Amino acid sequence: MPTPKSEPVVLTDDERRTLEAWARRRKTSQALAVRSRIVLACARGASNTAVAAELGVSRDMVARWRKRFLAGRLEGLSDEPRPGRPRVITDDQVERVVVRTLEETPGADTHWSTRSMAAATGMSQSAISRIWRAFGLKPHTVQTWKLSTDPQFIDKVRDVVGLYLNPPENALVLAVDEKSQMQAIDRTAPILPVMPGTPARMTHDYVRHGTTSLFAALDLSSGSVIAQHYRRHRHQEFLRFLKLIDAAVPKDLDLHLVLDNYATHKTEKVKQWLIRHPRFHLHFTPTSSSWLNLVERWFAELTRRKLRRSAHRSVVELEKDVRRWVNEWNKDPKPFVWTKPADEILETLAAYCQQINDSGH
Repeated sequence: MPTPKSEPVVLTDDERRTLEAWARRRKTSQALAVRSRIVLACARGASNTAVAAELGVSRDMVARWRKRFLAGRLEGLSDEPRPGRPRVITDDQVERVVVRTLEETPGADTHWSTRSMAAATGMSQSAISRIWRAFGLKPHTVQTWKLSTDPQFIDKVRDVVGLYLNPPENALVLAVDEKSQMQAIDRTAPILPVMPGTPARMTHDYVRHGTTSLFAALDLSSGSVIAQHYRRHRHQEFLRFLKLIDAAVPKDLDLHLVLDNYATHKTEKVKQWLIRHPRFHLHFTPTSSSWLNLVERWFAELTRRKLRRSAHRSVVELEKDVRRWVNEWNKDPKPFVWTKPADEILETLAAYCQQINDSGH
């Protein structure tokens, strides 16, 4: 029962239905949802202390919103007006914009723009933009993703992450992959250098001069890289790269290679070669899970720091340039440290899948 200082809360049927709707609706402001739950709990006869313990809020917060509701009923749960220009956009209008953004599309278009949403709601584009920013909505942005359907997904994640976090003794762990179809491209005009107040400039169009593939093996302990260019991307080239690794690494070390499921890594000739070289142990990442291979992180550095803003007039020139960059990297290598355990990765993916399922997608 409420304490003598706590005035009891009695709700009408309409008030109860409204509060329950505010408390349940996912799109409703979370602040308003919490306030609604407080009032509903108070209406059950619970004391401020009991409501605070039940909802995980402070007793002062419960007392404040009990008092505000008794004084102003439902309107008392909205934020008090602040000094300045009076609000011209109501909470209902904000909610309609958020709900339409999340649950509808504008006719034949795939996503809303500020212009189309403004036309649909009768509000200004600047108002739509402010609401979207406040709720972290970006209808124009899309990110690519893909969940692995590998039946051995969990086992492979534990295997690869286990190598990263607890590498075997007297062994070298190498993250191996190929960056295929690297293009030698030259801009149609010279790249203009950076100047005060003006960034470097390059033409958007370019001329292609052929492609090459870069095979790379990243040593997880030191960050150094064994790399070699090949013009083709077959099992023959992969075997040549394995032989290069074999020659480069001291014979007393076992070799654990993290690889993707590309067909050239599993041909009969590759299997026969591995049988004759038992110090090689291959660990495959799950399908559609390149993010699990740390050499991809090194490829990203190569792209960002060298390839994206370079121009080459031939494949030979591209290969020489990349080789120089790799040699400079190996003079002062920086290892990429994996920190997230397998269980945490799997829990995160499970939670995301549950979120997708709950959203109806």
